[in-house]
Amino acid sequence: MSQQNVGGDNISTLTNVWTTMASSFLQGATAANRAAVSALVPPAASKNGSDSAPKAVTAPISSLEYSDLDWEFERTVDDPDQIDVGDTVTFGKTLTDEDVAAFARASGDTNRLHLDEEFGADSRFGERIVHGTLASGLISAALARLPGLTVYLSQDLEFRAPVGVGDRVSARVEVVEDLGNGQYRLETIVHDEDSDETVIGGEAVVLIDDLPEE
Repeated sequence: MSQQNVGGDNISTLTNVWTTMASSFLQGATAANRAAVSALVPPAASKNGSDSAPKAVTAPISSLEYSDLDWEFERTVDDPDQIDVGDTVTFGKTLTDEDVAAFARASGDTNRLHLDEEFGADSRFGERIVHGTLASGLISAALARLPGLTVYLSQDLEFRAPVGVGDRVSARVEVVEDLGNGQYRLETIVHDEDSDETVIGGEAVVLIDDLPEE
């Protein structure tokens, strides 16, 4: 009887040890996975500000809320009533690693091609690249800098080349047709300043509305 009790105690001890080891391994693996995800997609900045928060400044256009010291734009017309065929707006910024991580978090597009250096290096591009939709989003930024309140109605896009993380990129929109009733058709292109090539082409239709009274 005493031998059976000793055997039972040994089995119980071994079971407890195995359970503890398995629990430790699971916790360690979970922590490692969390660390890997955190490395790929940094946590969003806190509402009360942090070192990772963008250094925003007051936008020079009343229809916009914030700008950034690294952003640049030019436009040929300042009065919405004077918009005509040939008028242009160009907006430029550097698409940083932080931009890519923030876009992955906001959109849910966590394709490893955009987030994993080794994965990107083994792809046809030979490097990690920016989300195409993130690069094309600069078109929207340029359209927002037209005079008046710009309402996006449609956009056609052609992706011609990739954009590398850290590249300086500019979007240029040009009015090519006045459609009447405050609507305009525009040529839209995105140019990679680092590779000196047009990476996205297309056309957009927008409505230029009156600004709300403040």
